Parts: sequence; structure tokens; C-alpha cells
Amino acid sequence: MSSTESSERAPTQAYAVPPVARAIHLLQAISDGETAANLKQTALALGINRTTLMRLLHTLEAARFVEPIPNGKGYRIGLGLVALAARASQDLIQAAAPVLARLATSLRLSAHLAVLDGTDALFLLRQVPNVPLASNIQPGSRIPAYATTLGRIILAYWPKEQVAQLFRNVRFRSFSNDTPRSLSGLHALLAQDRIAGYAWSDGSYTAGVCSVGFAVFDQTSKPAAAINVTGPQQLFTDTPRQRESIVESVRSAAEELSIRLGYSAVKTGPFNGSAAAQPRRWPA
Repeated sequence: MSSTESSERAPTQAYAVPPVARAIHLLQAISDGETAANLKQTALALGINRTTLMRLLHTLEAARFVEPIPNGKGYRIGLGLVALAARASQDLIQAAAPVLARLATSLRLSAHLAVLDGTDALFLLRQVPNVPLASNIQPGSRIPAYATTLGRIILAYWPKEQVAQLFRNVRFRSFSNDTPRSLSGLHALLAQDRIAGYAWSDGSYTAGVCSVGFAVFDQTSKPAAAINVTGPQQLFTDTPRQRESIVESVRSAAEELSIRLGYSAVKTGPFNGSAAAQPRRWPA
């Protein structure tokens, strides 16, 4: 570390509030999949004592930042924290609402907006058409990123090493025969998504339900979020060109939302949804 870096970081460390830092560390751990079901084990992993951990959990639960998992299986991120994040993401949600509403109405499919939060896709917005079979996934819901087109298409733009680091300790759950069961399986699927420019699911998360997702880019040309549409398989295959028509509609909606967020085709080239075509600007 250089002397400049040391002098810049010293004031931040000096003014840090240990209880707040511990609460943040705990929230980050729970967001990454730690459930704190075994208090002793979690306390050791986080470097705090068991009593402090219990007090932190009770405090965060009172604020609805965490909530108990049924059947005594620990804790997960609570709706209070999700709501706080949603308010911070209000510009994104406001920009996406009319785009998703038109998409859901025109395709008669459910449309969603999500961001990547740790190893999960966090749903921020849902628009459903007036049809009997519509999505029941509520804003604030979380699905493992590898199991949904929303998470996959964002990860497709990440360097392979960064994906490997994020999922290094993840135990993959099998939602269907097509869900990736390992990191190598995820890499293979992301490579396909990267080439196609979109993520496609034919029952990968729920049997009989198809989905297609596109990344949404911000002014720095990074994938800030993703949108997708979902619906019964037959709605994606009614006619030979149905899939192509749906893909083009979602691509167009993703482009519109990207431009609303400051994405510039003049600076970065025409939007085509292709991961290979988008510049990568990752923090060091």
C-alpha cells in the first residue's frame, strides 16, 4: 500500500463505529447466504462473540432488516432492508415502470426488473398482464442468480474470474434438470448467454414456464439491472416466429430503459444486447 493510500484510508478507519461495522458485516454475510442458524459457528466466522451476535440479530430483526426463516433455519434479509434499497433504486424503478407495463401488455406476458444482490437476483418491479396465468413473484423476492434469466444475463457480462469468486462457496440448488449444478455448469451457460446476447430459459426455474432476459446498461455501459418476460411455454411457441418476436420486443425494451438510464449508443455503439459487443469497465 502506498503512503498516499495509507493516509487516505486512516481517517476512515479511525472514525469507524465498531458496532455499526459489525452490523454491516453481519448483513453482508446474510446477504451472501449465511443464515446464522448456528450462532456459535457464525460468531466464530464473523469474529464476534455469541452474545453480540444475538443482540445484533434482534436489533436488525426489530428494524425488519432481517427476518427469521421458518422452522428455525436462521435468518434472511428482511423486507425493511429491501424497501430501503428500493427507495434508493427509485430512479431505476420509475424509469422501468412504463417500459415494463407496455412490454407486459403487448406480449401478454409477465415482465420483471431485477438487480444482482450478492449471489441472488433481487426483484424490484413486476408488471403482469390481465391473463389467468401470471407471475406471482413479488417485488423484494430473491432467486439464486444462476437459476433465473435476470441474474444470468447480468453475470454474462462479468469476467469469468469475478463470477468464480462470487460463487466459490455456493452450493447450487437444482430447480429443474436445466439448472446449473456447479460453477463449471454456470460458466458454460453464461458463455452461451454471452454469445446470444440474452438469457433464455425453457423451464429452468419452473417447469412449463419460459423466460427471456436482457441486461440493462447505465451511463458507464455496465449492466445495472436486467428485465425479462415469463409465461407458459405455449405462449412462446404458438407460431414458428413467436420466440424471435418476443426476443426482439424484450431487446427493444431493454434498449429503451438503458437509454433512460444514460446509456449512449453514440459513445458505445448500437445497442444489440450482445455481451461481446459491450465495453467492460470494471472497478479495479
